[in-house]
Amino acid sequence: MEVANQSILAGFVLLGLSDQPKLEKMFFVLILSVYLVILLGNGVLILVTILDSRLHTPMYFFLGNLSFLDICYTTSSIPLVLDGFVTPRTTISFSACAVQMFLSFALGATECVLLGMMAFDRYVAICNPLRYPVVMSKAAYVPMAVSSWVAGGANSLVQVSLAVQLPFCGDKVINHFTCEILAVLKLACADISINVISMGVANVIFLGVPVLFISVSYIFILSTILKIPSAEGRKKAFSTCSAHLTVVVIFYGTILFMYAKPKSKDPLGADKQDVSDKLISLFYGVLTPMLNPIIYSLRNKDVKTAAKTLVSQKCFAQ
Repeated sequence: MEVANQSILAGFVLLGLSDQPKLEKMFFVLILSVYLVILLGNGVLILVTILDSRLHTPMYFFLGNLSFLDICYTTSSIPLVLDGFVTPRTTISFSACAVQMFLSFALGATECVLLGMMAFDRYVAICNPLRYPVVMSKAAYVPMAVSSWVAGGANSLVQVSLAVQLPFCGDKVINHFTCEILAVLKLACADISINVISMGVANVIFLGVPVLFISVSYIFILSTILKIPSAEGRKKAFSTCSAHLTVVVIFYGTILFMYAKPKSKDPLGADKQDVSDKLISLFYGVLTPMLNPIIYSLRNKDVKTAAKTLVSQKCFAQ
């Protein structure tokens, strides 16, 4: 226990790519560029959804929440990752590690729930358009968004609270870019079965249930779209949900690829796989936040029009 207490006081060392110095400079430039694109793209989306009154609808309210979430999610980890690329051995205190774990876990869970809420919004809009103003009133969609944030935060609080109670010992080196909770749990010198069970239940609730809900929603949506007699009507209906569907496929597809890929049984390839796993996890954290504003801008005429209007007003004002 004394060793564990010393580990807590000293904090942890983030390994990152310190054993691959040739890759660090290249990935520093790449990740910094991606991070700036994320801040710019999502920042513009938030601005247009706030400033353009035509976008004051449930769908764009959820989109604004998603963009804000993506900025928070990447900001909770990317600065630490960039620091790791230029610092030989990045150290992080125990409390800072706990905060970073909480933020990343909370925002990830919140995004899962929020994507489910957005699927419900599209279901009502397409399958019950006459009831849409009543069902998706401000009194309904604001609490829906708030509940997504609260649920994600509550889940993260439970997982991190269980993790920080564990004694940590050994070399205190986290084989990751950030305080990823699974990497941290590997350093615990105690039974982590409760943590594993708790995270398994959370995965069912925050991954399985939203995926099932989204799948059922889109089954009804596609069924309704196919019943529309005109091709133009079908195309217009599908265009209203195509951006969300694309984001869902990328988000959950990346998760599936990251966790379902087979592990190497060759001990000689273990180091290469560790690097591969860390890089896949890193790009998972930046891929969806970077693509979200691009997808919604390219596939949504309202967003493109609002963005052009905002830019022209700024230019005219100057």
